[in-house]
Amino acid sequence: MSHPHPELDTPPELQPGTMRIVALGGLGEIGRNMAVLEFNGRLLVIDCGVLFPEDNQPGVDLILPDFEYIADRMDDIDAIVLTHGHEDHIGGVPYLLKLRADIPVVGSRLTLAFVEAKLKEHRITPVLHPVKEDEKVSFGDFECEFVAVNHSIPDALAVAVTTAAGTILHTGDFKMDQLPLDGRITDLRAFARLGERGVDLFMVDSTNAEVPGFVTPEREIGPTLSSVFGQSEGRIVVASFASHVHRVQQVLDAARDHGRKVALVGRSMVRNMGIAADLGYLNIPHGVIVDLKDVNSLPDNQVVLMCTGSQGEPMAALSRIANQSHKISVGHGDTVILASSLIPGNENAVFRVINGLMRLGARVVHSGNAKVHVSGHASAGELTYCYNILRPKNVMPVHGEVRHLIANGAIAVKTGVPAQNVILAEDGVVVDLVDGQARIVGAVPCGYVYVDGSSVGTITEAELKDRRILSEEGFVSLFAVIDSATGKVIAGPQILARGFAEGDDVFDDIRPQIVAALEESASNGNTDTYQLQQIMRRTVGRWISSRLRRKPMILPVVVLA
Repeated sequence: MSHPHPELDTPPELQPGTMRIVALGGLGEIGRNMAVLEFNGRLLVIDCGVLFPEDNQPGVDLILPDFEYIADRMDDIDAIVLTHGHEDHIGGVPYLLKLRADIPVVGSRLTLAFVEAKLKEHRITPVLHPVKEDEKVSFGDFECEFVAVNHSIPDALAVAVTTAAGTILHTGDFKMDQLPLDGRITDLRAFARLGERGVDLFMVDSTNAEVPGFVTPEREIGPTLSSVFGQSEGRIVVASFASHVHRVQQVLDAARDHGRKVALVGRSMVRNMGIAADLGYLNIPHGVIVDLKDVNSLPDNQVVLMCTGSQGEPMAALSRIANQSHKISVGHGDTVILASSLIPGNENAVFRVINGLMRLGARVVHSGNAKVHVSGHASAGELTYCYNILRPKNVMPVHGEVRHLIANGAIAVKTGVPAQNVILAEDGVVVDLVDGQARIVGAVPCGYVYVDGSSVGTITEAELKDRRILSEEGFVSLFAVIDSATGKVIAGPQILARGFAEGDDVFDDIRPQIVAALEESASNGNTDTYQLQQIMRRTVGRWISSRLRRKPMILPVVVLA
């Protein structure tokens, strides 16, 4: 099984009157959020995002949820409900719609605009169903009520899903900023109304459950940005997520106040901010935006470059600027602002970029040394408020690593939720809700699905292991020809090594041992080339391990003449 709980069996057949919840991503990790709800043989999908690869997944572009659980039930899906427009919640939608293109895609206006632009790149024409807060819509047996929540992107929604089995409230990503830039707060009055009616299962964002207190208001970032702008003499480069509309708004406002022009860098940044501006979510001060090609005609002290790459992504603009492979350059007197927090697992990549930029002479401002970012996720104090307002019967922490889920569950218990009613599940674990009680009933396969260029799902852990070996340990190819009549080695062994500091002559000591091992096996009547190749592999592998302390990939070839 590819889920983390091998002790769990395949779930039983779903009984009438029961709602089943299966997380296919987002539980035990930060990313690829996706939950599947089932009732009366029909399915409702909440979010379908991607996870970005770590250093130990070389060559991988994206990681998708595992659709195997629903692949043969695509006609049973009534809708895909999207809580907001971040990649870890919408990035997998094109890959799901390739299995069935006419599934209704439900979300707020901005969320659907981001999705539609993404789907155009995949040549998919979606069936879009825009909704807004306080709206109720039914998809088959699933009655969905949408609630405004505040997050680091505009137009985020929580969704309450009601069937005859009960009501589930899924928050998506949210926080309780009381002074948001757009004035759109998390609607706690709606939460209270739902609590009065009864929430049978509360699926709640866990990302900041370990952080005490309350998240800093977004408005406090503005003065810090303005101060940094005022202290900067050269160019300013600001890196953020391509969907962080609020952060871009603050950069535009600071640029206006300090007499600077802003150029958007990167296709996704240009596309998303264009959409946000067209829909009225981004207010662009007159004359502040300029085309990237016009930047070099401006004095450095009038330039702001807004780009992607705040997580150290190797192909994003900021990484390429740091390694001097981008047409934009920075140097002494320039300032780079990383206006985002570190996603777990990206630390090394981000610090590599910071070091590269500072080596070029730039001043780097980041969340570790200035208040240039606030989280979009509710901290422990905010979660406590939500539990006290809702008084849910059962709680299932979502969106977070295992430590976040456990911390969130502990908060629920402190507010009075019985410990046995807190469901700590991970990807693939199956939860059934019936008669007001949620319980784990089994698990389904739920592995990583890797996107590698145009390849989707064909890269396995075995291939990734080979890539890691190649990148870390090197490669050795061996070639020998054996006379099938005499069993003597008549050519070779030729040894070609790559990724070794030592010269090829270091292998001179092992050649006689290879010849002896091959001839001994052949003299005993062994004419199986595969077995002879394995003998050569083991002989060389043991020698390299003991002599060079390496475990390279070894590719042996034996030819019988």
